[in-house]
Amino acid sequence: MVTVAPSICFIIPYFGRWPFWMPLFLESCRTNPDIDWLLFSDCGEPEGLPANVRVEPVTYADYCSLVSDRLGISFSPVNPYKLCDLKPALGFIHQEQLRGYDFWAFGDLDLIYGRLRRYFTDERLARYDLFSTHARRVSGHLCLIRNTDVMRQLFMRIPHWQERLGDQEHHALDEGAFSRLFLWRKNFPKPLFNLVGRFNPLRRRSEFIEAFSTPSGCIPWIDGGFHFPHRWFWRDGCLTNDQDGDRQFPYFHFAIWKRGEWSDKTAPTQEAMQALAGKRAWVVDEEGFSQWE
Repeated sequence: MVTVAPSICFIIPYFGRWPFWMPLFLESCRTNPDIDWLLFSDCGEPEGLPANVRVEPVTYADYCSLVSDRLGISFSPVNPYKLCDLKPALGFIHQEQLRGYDFWAFGDLDLIYGRLRRYFTDERLARYDLFSTHARRVSGHLCLIRNTDVMRQLFMRIPHWQERLGDQEHHALDEGAFSRLFLWRKNFPKPLFNLVGRFNPLRRRSEFIEAFSTPSGCIPWIDGGFHFPHRWFWRDGCLTNDQDGDRQFPYFHFAIWKRGEWSDKTAPTQEAMQALAGKRAWVVDEEGFSQWE
């Protein structure tokens, strides 16, 4: 008997201009062929789009109008960064496009995927309704949610969600207020935190495990210290680093370098990034992306 893996679709709205590393992001999607991505954007269709990635062309104004209609609010933020507050609601907003999928996911583009199915195994997906790759908050850069009415509408339990989505301020609702629906008293010592969690049915049906995807931040690394990997290696979908041996990671979120060391560098051309993506083996470090020999 052939068992079919639970189906997954990432929903990511993005407007403006594709980041320079987009060819590498897409290549890491290509090596996860049994997972789909649906991007809503005005950036045009990138070159070499994988079969499992679809770009739905839409202007920023029209997307905001769609959100307003679906949520029954006035959604017209001046800064597109406000879209991050929508992440917990994307399953509800796009429920028609998600019809037939077992899970939907939200996330970001400033990352490279490893072998996602190696991490999100069928056994794990059968046990829980939400998967966060951080231990004490919903991970805004990648979170999987079961595609049910209850989970799609869960964001409506956020206090004053209409007002908070309708104003111009970015509230970080995904990692803040949405997290608190699952994680009561998250600043308690671990034994008390775990005890309180037993009384929360949402947490009992959720997995919050640190996947060590985002180095150089406030979360200690695998060994409990703050010595982080300096180089990450991607080859045909396998993601490792220079510190943790053969251990594979589900994805690498390079937000720290993007905001720091890379911010004052000249971005590589799309042609250069497209050529590098074709090599199917790269190194990512504080200098940027390069070929892995």
